[in-house]
Amino acid sequence: MDPKRFALRTYGCQMNVHDSEKVATLLEDSGLAAADGESDADVLVINTCSIRDKAEHQLYSDLGKLRAWKAEKPGRIVGVGGCVAQQVGDRLLGRFDHLDFVFGTHNLRKVPAMLDQAEDGQRVAWVDEEKSQARFDLPMRRPDAPAGRRHKAFVTVMEGCDMFCSFCIVPSTRGREISRVAREIEAEVAALAEQGIREVTLLGQTVNAYGRHDVRRGKAAAVGTMPFAELLARLDAIPGIERLRYTSPHPLFYDDALIRAHGELRHLCPHVHLPVQSGSNTILEAMRRRYTRERYFEIVDALRAARPDIAITSDLIVGFPGETEADFEDTLGLVERAGLVDSFSFKYSPRPGTTAADLSGEVPPEVAQDRLERLQTQQKAQTLAYHQTRVGQETLVFVDGESRRGQGQISGRDPQHRVVNVDLRPGAALAAGDTLAVELVEATPHSLLGRPLDPALRP
Repeated sequence: MDPKRFALRTYGCQMNVHDSEKVATLLEDSGLAAADGESDADVLVINTCSIRDKAEHQLYSDLGKLRAWKAEKPGRIVGVGGCVAQQVGDRLLGRFDHLDFVFGTHNLRKVPAMLDQAEDGQRVAWVDEEKSQARFDLPMRRPDAPAGRRHKAFVTVMEGCDMFCSFCIVPSTRGREISRVAREIEAEVAALAEQGIREVTLLGQTVNAYGRHDVRRGKAAAVGTMPFAELLARLDAIPGIERLRYTSPHPLFYDDALIRAHGELRHLCPHVHLPVQSGSNTILEAMRRRYTRERYFEIVDALRAARPDIAITSDLIVGFPGETEADFEDTLGLVERAGLVDSFSFKYSPRPGTTAADLSGEVPPEVAQDRLERLQTQQKAQTLAYHQTRVGQETLVFVDGESRRGQGQISGRDPQHRVVNVDLRPGAALAAGDTLAVELVEATPHSLLGRPLDPALRP
């Protein structure tokens, strides 16, 4: 008898993507097989994001449509996990009678058992918070799980957030900060390197806060954690790891050691995604971000002094309650002064249970939209200008696969995490995981075009 097949639908950040990888491994270890697509699946799990209300509404729309999908084949099962599941819990079961199980961000390990219960006709929800190291006790993704060769992997080093920014729901959906034991992180990265992984991205809601509570209390050695910069140094020394990244840091937790690491560690990539959210000190205070624009500039300048070729990217919110035109102009000024290579920008979205949801001074939607468009126009110009400075340089691309254009063009990322597309000679196709040395020959606002240094690979 063929095994049941599952499919995963994932929304949100890299943490959610990595959580979905863990769920896939748990299901495979339970005897299920990955489906070619949702139409072939017996089990569909949706991993959700709730950072903005749009993502939450997307889930409700998806679940409404999945009623027909489930009815097409008897015995099909639908589960929902992630941040919306943690936030809403069993109320989802009450709203959607065709939904079989719900699991929160701390309960990935329970998915196989919940699936067994669903097959027995039970509808269950697990959204309890797990405050121990057990939440990290999950199987690694097997090296042969994805199709083709694999060269990149995510590794969780901490979860949760104790910052309580006024706009953010993450402390409610991911819980309080907890740092993983360093020796387990090192062991996982070493095992990944043995599997052929060459690029590792460390994950955490405030990833550079890793170990901070233990260090402050003088308990780091006893519990097995350490300052984040020290963890980076240990991972940088693991044979086989060629690129080391981390996301997403918080400006508050940049110290001299972490900044020095960017100039000293051989494999730490010249890219930092450093969320700032606003360029206005007034708005930053209302957001409870605990730093000023001036401090942000200090960090950016120090990183560039340590690593002159570093690329800085960021997250930005426009239309926060009380934001004036002058506040928004400060944001535009910060983007320029900080020389942001790229950014993710969004209109403010009130989230339930956050203090910002009760603030007065709502920015009219049309004003917020206008500001978003102006910000994105400026960023697009800055990104193009940065890309143009790269033309003529040589770089090393880790191939991800075929580009969107196709037609023999491959795509990958350089050390600065910029997308590089490369035209190849017919028959010279490269696979995901291959390394390609290129000269950058053309810039667009979204990517760079590279030419292989090896003449045998050129069109």
